[in-house]
Amino acid sequence: MIDRSESESRKLLGRLRDTMAEQAAGQERLDKIVHLTADSIGSEVCSIYLFRDSDTLELCATEGLKKEAVHQTRMKLGEGLVGRVARTGKMMNTADAPSERGFRYMPETGEEVFSSFLGLPIQRLGEKLGVLVVQTKAKREFTSDEIYALEVIAMVLAEMAELGAFIGEGAALKARHTEPRLLRGLSGQEGTTEGHAWLHEPRVVVTNLVSDDPERERRRLDKAIEKLRVSVDEMLTGTSGEQLEVLETYRMFANSKGWRRRMEEDIDLGLSAEAAVEKEQSNARARMSQVTDQYLRERLHDLDDLSNRLLRLLTGQGAETGAEMPADPILIARNIGPGELLDYGRKLKGIVLEEGSVGSHAAVVARALAIPLVIQAERITTEALNGDHIMVDGDQGMVHLRPDDSIVSAFRDKIAMQAQAQERYSSIRDKPAVSTCGKRVHLYMNAGLLADLPSLISSGAEGVGLFRTELQFLIRNKMPKRTELVEVYKRVMDSAGDKPVIFRTLDIGSDKVLPYMKPNDEPNPALGWRAIRVGLDKPGVMRMQIQALLRASGGRALTVMFPFVAQYEEFTAARAEVGKALAIERKLGHPVPETVTIGTMLETPSLAYAPTKFFEDVAFISIGGNDLKQFFFAADRENERVRRRYDTLNVSFLSFLENIVMRCSDTQTPLSFCGEDAGRPIEAVCLAAIGLRRLSMRPASIGPVKSLIMRTDLDGLYDVICEARARGEQSVRDDVMGFLRTQG
Repeated sequence: MIDRSESESRKLLGRLRDTMAEQAAGQERLDKIVHLTADSIGSEVCSIYLFRDSDTLELCATEGLKKEAVHQTRMKLGEGLVGRVARTGKMMNTADAPSERGFRYMPETGEEVFSSFLGLPIQRLGEKLGVLVVQTKAKREFTSDEIYALEVIAMVLAEMAELGAFIGEGAALKARHTEPRLLRGLSGQEGTTEGHAWLHEPRVVVTNLVSDDPERERRRLDKAIEKLRVSVDEMLTGTSGEQLEVLETYRMFANSKGWRRRMEEDIDLGLSAEAAVEKEQSNARARMSQVTDQYLRERLHDLDDLSNRLLRLLTGQGAETGAEMPADPILIARNIGPGELLDYGRKLKGIVLEEGSVGSHAAVVARALAIPLVIQAERITTEALNGDHIMVDGDQGMVHLRPDDSIVSAFRDKIAMQAQAQERYSSIRDKPAVSTCGKRVHLYMNAGLLADLPSLISSGAEGVGLFRTELQFLIRNKMPKRTELVEVYKRVMDSAGDKPVIFRTLDIGSDKVLPYMKPNDEPNPALGWRAIRVGLDKPGVMRMQIQALLRASGGRALTVMFPFVAQYEEFTAARAEVGKALAIERKLGHPVPETVTIGTMLETPSLAYAPTKFFEDVAFISIGGNDLKQFFFAADRENERVRRRYDTLNVSFLSFLENIVMRCSDTQTPLSFCGEDAGRPIEAVCLAAIGLRRLSMRPASIGPVKSLIMRTDLDGLYDVICEARARGEQSVRDDVMGFLRTQG
């Protein structure tokens, strides 16, 4: 039984370090470690099980069990006590293993004579690598001192596995980060691309795990924590709102006596300062995987981030590692802010995030830059290394990391087919989108950055149907000045030339919270204080933005629309603000636009039933399909369980849209449709068939949509939709697909 004293713990770690330092093959090292561990703990058995694949554990070394069972005994994740430890990531300590639920006897190991069982996960920063097991014949539970010693050994095993210390023959001893991996996530932005991985925050590698000089390690830890405190205090200066709350949490952790005490205890028992920090970080990651409460998970994320900062201070491994960014970088990150993403700009070929959502700031910027994006790709930051070959399928939400030749060949075929299609689309770029029955459909592009504007020419768009002005606010750490906005809006109009640009006023709130704006704790922010509601309640920003738009026009025509209008009086109140701003500009002697056209987005079902006077009064309406669909079906588009549950071609939704078309037709109100569905060819031709003849989409979608419109009889398609509706079909998709197959 081991004594958890400073000298004994350091002696054990010293022996472990010496064993690891010896020149030996991977299998030989593992054999020495199980012998050393069993001897130090005083147990009759010590075994190491490692994952040979994501679902199978293999006995890779043992002291006390039959040697012939090594590399022969395997079990599935969750199978037996070892499999349970691997699946849960939790220690198991029992005096009578055979009586435990799920116990599985492996006859080839000769373990039937052993009663007690202690299993600990071998994991690094939440990544499960295997299980460390000790057993004795006597029925007893292992003590806290013994458990601690084994936790340290398990941590050292994980670190050494990361450094490639156990490479040998067989799948379980293969080199890490070399095997092909398929990671399934969610589509954040469509498109397929190929390149090489570039980690936004390269992982810190700890090479010195053990120290004989605890005083020196304490001093190193003290110095690093003091630097950390200073940096957090500096970050706090001048911050407010949600960012301030996060940094206050950072400061709380940085000053936590418990956090520091646990690391100092680990140092006293023989760990280096880096190893002590990483041990605490691994414990936080393990707790994070078990916590369902969102608030607690966020706090554990904060502690995880703080540990990374501390490790970088201790190791000197900053974000600048000296590695050269590849020519075709695929950005890999846990998450990333809009400003950081824009710093990379269009040099990125693709983006893969471990977290994120379809409405996150990163997704908004990725869509604006037309960069394929996969979100919620679990473990991508631990699986990928800088320079790894990677293929990103933003259409399917799939990532092929270090793909084999068959995947590469199939993926490149897909990219080539898409490139050929784009060549075909370029031949019709300057042609109008006219259906075979003679119906003209006007196609516009969505934009949010100056970098989008060259796509006006290359895509064949007839104008900008939606310019998202909030991106200029989201990418800054403080409110932009009016003069800055004037310059941006002027350059947008200059770039567009004689093509129209519709500026949507600031759409913030819900999933788009400004970093310098105090957040509101709302139970359902998508239905809360956002967009026009913020503008009318806090009119200062709205007035400043309207003035910037008026001045940027330089006397040219200006078109503005307001987002998230739910009732007529909100539109009239917002329009009145434009009138006030115009009056002030005239009074100041500034040139004003030759015309100011003011419209609104229809994103709430309530506005579809507004008084006829509203439809007569508004200059134009743009249906915001993304929000309107989520409210119509009561299906949060941020909720992956329900956002794909309902079909755009559902009869109820199409009938609702057609009702809006008829109301606008009665009042001769120009109507367009803006949203993801406008850029999906099948959905787009159906929208055109029911009377929506102005569609606004991302630039890359214009070619495919135009191509299908030009090959489709919209009158015939409308008849198909009506027939399916008359039969009581829930969705017209199958009927539509059948009809389109006959159109060539």
